[in-house]
Amino acid sequence: MSGPPRPLLEVGRIVRAHGLRGQVVVDLWTQRRERLAPGATLDTERGPLVVVSASPHQDRFLVTFDAIGSREDADAWRGVVLLAAPLEREESSDDVIWIDDLFGATVVDAAGVHRGIVTSVESNPASDLLVLDTGALVPLTFVTRVRAHELVEVDVPEGLFE
Repeated sequence: MSGPPRPLLEVGRIVRAHGLRGQVVVDLWTQRRERLAPGATLDTERGPLVVVSASPHQDRFLVTFDAIGSREDADAWRGVVLLAAPLEREESSDDVIWIDDLFGATVVDAAGVHRGIVTSVESNPASDLLVLDTGALVPLTFVTRVRAHELVEVDVPEGLFE
């Protein structure tokens, strides 16, 4: 069973240049460190970047990409968001919510009322937010169940959808 292609996930951002040889500091937004394994390809609005090497640096990573060879090149890539296809999961747990399972899913409240379709997930310090096609924002903390990439059940306080 195959559905529509799943969207690319935002997995990080190039923060700034580091040194003179094109290394960059990357803020990785996922716990899946294999995103920065040598040979991994990350998409960007400017085209793909292939990881040559990466190492932890404070709370971020120092990364060498194939297409960034100088300090000037690295400066030009500052702020670029890194995208990647969803990874296959080795094991699943009912209490884990995978963000990429939410895209395109129908959201229903505790009464079974259809509230919209998830179009994106917005980062927020208190709780990431589901962005629905209706314009509604639902904190991820209110998600009670995700069923097979199709349905997201939420239990929200009264008035959230008004």
